[in-house]
Amino acid sequence: MSTIPRDKLPESTLALFRDGYEFIGKRCKRLGSDVFQTRLMLQKTVCMRGPEAAQVFYDQRYFQRKGGAPLRLRKTLFGQGGVQGMDGEAHRHRKAMFMSLMSSESIARLVRLMSDEWRAALPGWAEKGRVVLLDAARDILCRAVCAWTGVPLKESEVRKRTQDFAAMIEDSGAIGPRHWKGRLSRKRAEGWIGGVIEAVRAGRLNPPEGSALRTVAFHRELDGELLKTRIAAVELINVLRPTVAVARFITFAALALYEYPDWRRRLARQKDRELELFVQEVRRFYPFFPFVAARVSKPFDWQGYHFPEGARALLDLYGTDHDPRAWDDPETFRPERFLTWDGSPFNFISQGGGDHYENHRCPGEWITIELMKEAVRLLVMSMDYIVPQQDLTVSMTRMPTMPQSGFVIADVRPREVIV
Repeated sequence: MSTIPRDKLPESTLALFRDGYEFIGKRCKRLGSDVFQTRLMLQKTVCMRGPEAAQVFYDQRYFQRKGGAPLRLRKTLFGQGGVQGMDGEAHRHRKAMFMSLMSSESIARLVRLMSDEWRAALPGWAEKGRVVLLDAARDILCRAVCAWTGVPLKESEVRKRTQDFAAMIEDSGAIGPRHWKGRLSRKRAEGWIGGVIEAVRAGRLNPPEGSALRTVAFHRELDGELLKTRIAAVELINVLRPTVAVARFITFAALALYEYPDWRRRLARQKDRELELFVQEVRRFYPFFPFVAARVSKPFDWQGYHFPEGARALLDLYGTDHDPRAWDDPETFRPERFLTWDGSPFNFISQGGGDHYENHRCPGEWITIELMKEAVRLLVMSMDYIVPQQDLTVSMTRMPTMPQSGFVIADVRPREVIV
């Protein structure tokens, strides 16, 4: 059995920040392997990419999520004690709570709430003259998802709550003050949502049956006990925060409409099939989250290499979505490719791979797709705007990344006849 190839650097953390989304891909190419060893934050780490790597990474016989994500991500992005760090039957039971919220009727209601908020915001955008779409979409999604989940949100709180959700995402992988800002935002949000959970359990707040707030507040674990208040807050934030994060995909969709105007014209024909293709290619093509982490749960061999128990592993999400063995001409934006996509849960993993119920694939993936589709409809058919000169550079070294300007639109004009 061969030894897993090693990165030549004794410690690669600085190289990770220097290369960003391309860190794993560059080294796999140089080493001629889909797997290599390195040290990240002073810890031995096995890095993997490609559909075959994804398939083994999501095999629960070999990998577990407990202890996989670095503490800095658990303190900001994920929260501690949430579903992302669970395994086995306990994970499946907790995951079922989230999946119960994902009916087509429930998702359609969230989309309507988002659309209503967007349309209501258009006159204000017209008055402003210039709007940063990323920020505006976050506000809209925060309002919509709070209404959808049953979480009370005062108008005076919208900006603060939105900024906290954004900081958990944007500052999770940062070093120094930005990282501590993300931690503070996490602590503040958990305190807020923890108070809401307690109000529901005490009968002071009565959210609708089937709402995420009621579902999480009264969810019982396998031992029959309610979730601890802090853990319940973490899990409800795991509904709120990722929905606000869809603003990033929406911003990339707006960038794609600008960079590929032929597709804007095609989508104006209002063909649902083409809209689906476009949204999927935005999710594949543009960088969202770079990697996902796990630990080897028991020793195993793969592709002639031995994986020792306890080793931390990183799966390259971005690199797998751009793997030329799975995607023809992957660096070209071409939505038509999804006409012949085989539907594999391992070659298109922008929000995780494997099965939604059994594995750690994002339960809100369907929400993401439907919200993006509605946002594209609104951008194409319900408003006119111009894209002024700005810095639309997408840095591959900032994780997560966005167009530098946040995508500014100007001279917004709501259309009088909305189709």
